[in-house]
Amino acid sequence: MTRSLFSHSVPRSVRFFFCLTASLGLLAAPVFALSTLKLKSGASIQGDILTERADRVVVDLGFTVISIPRDEIERITAENLPASGAAEESTDLYRTSTGRPALTVKENVDRVAEAVVQVRTPVGLGSGFIINPAGYIITNEHVVAGEYAITVTQFRRGTAELEKAVYNKVRIVALDSRLDLALLKIDDLPEGAALPFVSLGESNGLTEGQTVFAIGSPLGLDRTVSQGIISSRNRPMGGQLYIQTTTQINPGNSGGPLFDLRGEVIGVNNMKAMMAGIEGLNFAIPAGVLKNFLRNRDAYAFDARNPNAGFRYLEPPRPVKVPVATPAK
Repeated sequence: MTRSLFSHSVPRSVRFFFCLTASLGLLAAPVFALSTLKLKSGASIQGDILTERADRVVVDLGFTVISIPRDEIERITAENLPASGAAEESTDLYRTSTGRPALTVKENVDRVAEAVVQVRTPVGLGSGFIINPAGYIITNEHVVAGEYAITVTQFRRGTAELEKAVYNKVRIVALDSRLDLALLKIDDLPEGAALPFVSLGESNGLTEGQTVFAIGSPLGLDRTVSQGIISSRNRPMGGQLYIQTTTQINPGNSGGPLFDLRGEVIGVNNMKAMMAGIEGLNFAIPAGVLKNFLRNRDAYAFDARNPNAGFRYLEPPRPVKVPVATPAK
């Protein structure tokens, strides 16, 4: 167990509780590395973070475990990381992070909102999110299936006002209708430009009741934020597993990200139950499924020359035939 370090006094609002770590299953390696928690009172606490919630942080001090109210915490700083892993795991296309501190929804929106985009086609719109600074975007397959023209809109904070960056040259890299996932690439980025992007989280470690939030464009209302909890982390439907959540998902949210409080994407918003008298039944594709799709994207590669690729071609213009009038007899 990691030794702890106290400096200054700890406020009374920090609640201590003693427990046998074995009875709570805390003998396993902690999810996070050694961290330092700076309290608003000026005190500092060092230990292994076991759990982060919206209202509290649970820290293992080595000889006991404490639960600290989040409103008493000024900041959390990750110290040395386990030898088994690094702070960030980078692949050729996406990145995953470990040891990121949990923040409030408002704070998370500030740091991830610019990576959430609106995806528009000639017949509708959806949402998406950037996973690579070179302009790679994830959305749902049903958002772009059968379409011949795709436009992506990114919302950026300007010096005085919100700026819209519209990209019209967007191609489909890979897609799969069964998984309902699509990988897009912006091809008209200015030379040397790098887009803000989000990290992918770990969906296998989710717990029921965990706070999550979504950002998207429901009904075209861009930059809409909704918050909820995880109702079930592995709901089987139609032969696929989904994350069931109370976070509001509406038409236009499809393909957008579902975030945890560390600002990591733990799911891709996909569908909701839409029947009279039913509320709060919303579903997202787990991040684990998304990672597998990206790792094997060559198997889902899109080929526009394939007649079965899913492009919807417009009918070519044809001359209008004018009926020839015949003289009345």
